[in-house]
Amino acid sequence: MTLFDGTFARGGAAAAVSDDAWFRSLLAVEAALARAAARTGLVPATAADAVTAACAHPERLDLASVVARAADAGNPVPPLVRVLQDAVGERDAVAVHVGATSQDVLDTALLLLARDAVAALDADLAAAAETAAGLARTHRDDVVAGRTLMQQALPTTFGLKAAGWLAGLDGARLRLAEVVAELPVQYGGAVGTLAASGGAGVPLRAALAEELQLTSTAVPWSTVRLPVADLAGALGAAAGVVATVAVDVVLLAQTEVGEVAEVADGRGGSSAMPHKRNPVAAISARACARRAPGLVATLLSAMEQEHERAAGAWHSEWPALTGLLTTVGSAASWLAESLRGLRPDTARMAATAAAAAEGPLAGALAEALAPTLGRGAAHDAAAAAVREARDSGRPLAEVVAARTDVDVRAVLTAGTPDVGEAGAQVDAALAEHAALVEGEK
Repeated sequence: MTLFDGTFARGGAAAAVSDDAWFRSLLAVEAALARAAARTGLVPATAADAVTAACAHPERLDLASVVARAADAGNPVPPLVRVLQDAVGERDAVAVHVGATSQDVLDTALLLLARDAVAALDADLAAAAETAAGLARTHRDDVVAGRTLMQQALPTTFGLKAAGWLAGLDGARLRLAEVVAELPVQYGGAVGTLAASGGAGVPLRAALAEELQLTSTAVPWSTVRLPVADLAGALGAAAGVVATVAVDVVLLAQTEVGEVAEVADGRGGSSAMPHKRNPVAAISARACARRAPGLVATLLSAMEQEHERAAGAWHSEWPALTGLLTTVGSAASWLAESLRGLRPDTARMAATAAAAAEGPLAGALAEALAPTLGRGAAHDAAAAAVREARDSGRPLAEVVAARTDVDVRAVLTAGTPDVGEAGAQVDAALAEHAALVEGEK
């Protein structure tokens, strides 16, 4: 564990792409390939069983030599194949790496790894979404100042803000699920011709896909990297959603705003200022999400690949996708924790929104007084009412309510915060979320 792993390698996704997980995925592909070869009649079933048994016990394999020799081979598959052949013996070695090339095993293992990591990441996104749904439901009609371009704008509700978070998180989950459902096996042999597969390469590829619960393809995707690009795009989008929610929390938790707070025992303190409570989980979620775009760019730039196997671009994908899964998974884990500990201050929200409503209310008062006082005098009278409210520490609405020279109800109604169809939209987002959750059961 490194010094910064607590922040940037948090949650289940990080464990799902560890070195141990990489070895498990590589071995899972080799074992499935042996079984698929046996199913298509290319190798004896007893040999495939021996390979499967060897792959099931990585602790018995000389994986240290794989690590030591991986750089010399350009990737870890050649030394892994030799270790497996030694482990099963000369007779059963016929079922090791049947008709495959290193890229077949590495690409397929990478997607298996990604599938496991996305499952862990999705669990954290789902937890964050469920908490956002609870916030939207609880605070459906609680008024909060809407802010555009970092300035107060018109009133909205905290329920609608949380419903926006919810819709984004659910949307990110759906996009990731669509990509994962279509992840394909890679199998084509040295240059994609299946020449070393004894004439059974196409059915072997289909059998391998079935063994690993991946989709099959008509041709190898060795240099057409759409599966990796699709993963990168969906993960980058998820990071963007997480970052948006996290920065909302950070901004709302500012001392001068104080409309929410993160509550977590033993977290949020400052080394120099004992009075501070920092929204550490939201800050960490944002930090992790910020790393994603660069990794997405690396993966998209690696799509340009030469002939039947790229020289370098392909290799750059392994740590980039591993890192992307780790950082987006960490961001999702932090966000789930941030929202779980979020405490909205609805009184503070209402007070801020009410203060922002002084302008419309003062304008409504001036409009009501204009027919009797004239526009100039009405303006001055409304301004005097605002000063009276501020000097006395009373809400402007209370000062207006005490007047006898206007239709108080009409003036107050004109100055009431208008949140439009916020509630109906919250209900719609919650209904969509409920349908998604029900569909996952």
